[in-house]
Amino acid sequence: MKRRRAKRLTLFVGKGGSRVFETVIGLEVHVELGTKTKIFCGCAVEFGAPPNARVCPVCMGSPGVLPVLNEEALKLAVRAALALNCKVPNESKFDRKNYFYPDSPKAYQISQYDEPIGTNGYLDIEIDGEKKRIGITRVHLEEDAGKLNHSPFGDVSLVDLNRVGIPLIEIVSEPDLRSPEEARLYLEGIKAIMQYCLVSECKMEEGSLRCDANLSLRPAGQAAFGTKTEIKNMNSFRNVQRGLESEQARQTRALLAGDTIEQVTLRFDEATGLTSPMRSKEDAHDYRYFPDPDLPRMILSDAYIEERRREIPELPDARRARWIADYQLPVYDVGVLTASRDIADLFDQAVERVLDAKLVSNWIMGDVLAYLKAQGIELRDTKLTGAHLADLLENLKRGGISAAIAKDVLKRVMESGESPSAIIAAQGLAQISDEGELAGIVTQVIEANPKSVEDLLAGKDKAIASLVGQVMKATKGKANPQVVNRLIGEQIQAIREARLS
Repeated sequence: MKRRRAKRLTLFVGKGGSRVFETVIGLEVHVELGTKTKIFCGCAVEFGAPPNARVCPVCMGSPGVLPVLNEEALKLAVRAALALNCKVPNESKFDRKNYFYPDSPKAYQISQYDEPIGTNGYLDIEIDGEKKRIGITRVHLEEDAGKLNHSPFGDVSLVDLNRVGIPLIEIVSEPDLRSPEEARLYLEGIKAIMQYCLVSECKMEEGSLRCDANLSLRPAGQAAFGTKTEIKNMNSFRNVQRGLESEQARQTRALLAGDTIEQVTLRFDEATGLTSPMRSKEDAHDYRYFPDPDLPRMILSDAYIEERRREIPELPDARRARWIADYQLPVYDVGVLTASRDIADLFDQAVERVLDAKLVSNWIMGDVLAYLKAQGIELRDTKLTGAHLADLLENLKRGGISAAIAKDVLKRVMESGESPSAIIAAQGLAQISDEGELAGIVTQVIEANPKSVEDLLAGKDKAIASLVGQVMKATKGKANPQVVNRLIGEQIQAIREARLS
């Protein structure tokens, strides 16, 4: 316990002797809601559209237009808040957050200030084998701003306003995180829950899940927080951890040198792994919030809130507990399998037919995930279903195909969507278990590989792998390896006995 605790503290050696700093981190996570249109107008939400092709007078904030709330965005926001164990009040409202950014033509953002959609929630993470509860201060609904593209050819920036008005929720944590690793685990948990609830696809590479992180250091045991800095817009789990580790080290060096920490907003450079100042940090009063006069208060009945609660599926923690209880799967397996709802659903659908949880787990964590990683795609980008995987593994279990053939068939299924049984039949891939047919092939392989035979006769048992490999090559991977191993052993024994007689 003492060793785990020490990993989360930063050693500080000051004039008065050795002391220890405690790291304090809070995250603000922006999640793009999975609606077809923007939050206050009918413009389509479409990643990769031509610049400024998805804008209208409403999302541009032109005079004389009025915003109308997208009901689907409200539903998703309430569902997300409930899934994060927040209290959802019966009344909520929108406010104007006033500032000037070049990527926001209205010069204000419609957001929520003192009456958000959800408050006082939490998310549990597991660190060093122990559960830790991270408080969630609030979940509020707001619109996104645009995007600046800085030209590499001069002091010029181009603005793309397609993103203006896309619905977001901002999830603000309590300052309960004590290390960059905890911050990464928390962010991974947020992503999984949002995906399970179909609130967002959370494609970090497309910016639909982004993170701002606040970090400060304080002497261990001190109640008061140190001065915090904020790192903006980190869009990968790895960069969140790297950015926080870099800022933690920078603040430590500054305090060791007797410098003070200034409250600033920072950017993280992926190439250098360092943080650098963007601007001075704003406080809430700098934004001059006031209620948006164009949007009525949102009145949410108890029935409406309960309907959203019923839409929440079995979440990752519950699914992990069920699998460990029902299937006795290792903790590591259930952690990998529940990280994505698509993968978790694939497991549940396949194991319902195959009834061998460890076999299904091994194939998903092995060949399925290896294929996705090699192709750089998600499961939803393939044509593999739970029924496909079950069909494949049933063929494998009853000896209809070899493991080598099964790997090849799996790849074909993921690309074509054809059923494994149909592929096996059409391609003549059924496993050869006929002893008469295989005995002849084994004899030919033994005659063609005298060195391996002599090695086996000399007691070098590993030499059998070479002979098995030759039989598999001759049968294009269709030979039953158990039968082949037995037949090789029998023929080698016959040779040994013949030499002794």
